[in-house]
Amino acid sequence: MGLELYLDLLSQPCRAVYIFAKKNRIPFELRTVELLNAQHLSDAFAQVNPLKKLPALKDEDFILTESVAILLYLTHKYKVPDHWYPQELQARARVDEYLAWQHMTLRRNCLRILWHKVMFPVFLGESVSPEMLAATMAELDQSLQLFEDKFLQNKAFIAGAHISLADLVAITELMHPVGAGCQIFEGRPALAAWRQRVEAAVGEALFWEAHEVIMKAKDCPPIDPTIKQKLLCRVLAMIQ
Repeated sequence: MGLELYLDLLSQPCRAVYIFAKKNRIPFELRTVELLNAQHLSDAFAQVNPLKKLPALKDEDFILTESVAILLYLTHKYKVPDHWYPQELQARARVDEYLAWQHMTLRRNCLRILWHKVMFPVFLGESVSPEMLAATMAELDQSLQLFEDKFLQNKAFIAGAHISLADLVAITELMHPVGAGCQIFEGRPALAAWRQRVEAAVGEALFWEAHEVIMKAKDCPPIDPTIKQKLLCRVLAMIQ
């Protein structure tokens, strides 16, 4: 069997891996693991990834976890166009810089917004205070400003003139608050223009195919009560 990708497109890291593989015509078998049904916490999935996290990659007998590692593996194995992970030293360093920064900043803040605005009240029946929601939005605003000032600046893309892994990871992160109903691009013309360039570089059809699930997050059915506590413990560990 060839390459297998274990994904749920509700997940930002999964969307980045999915878009990258599809855009570069990398052949793979999609193995859907439903996060809201806690399938990633099952003993069966633990045989693939003992960390019980998505995404995961299986290439014959080789198993790899963590989205950044998976993206880099695909980049090297399939010899994709250079702009994704440039050979030029300083351009590559800009990609690495963003990928190292984003985990506990932009990604965390975008994930918190999704859970505070949608997942907690809609799926778990847990209320979030207006003060907590306001604080989360303020943290996201700070991260967005840092993203514009430090990483995007006046460039077309993070590493320069062309899209890279850094842009792909960033846009999939920012679609979390968009799916939660936040108008994060309003009042930020440079960020909005960058988003349009990323969508054009990916391709409109693929971009919205990958984000269809997150854009319909509010319409998903409530979580099974027997699964609620398992998910709640995992989520709180990620976003607190």
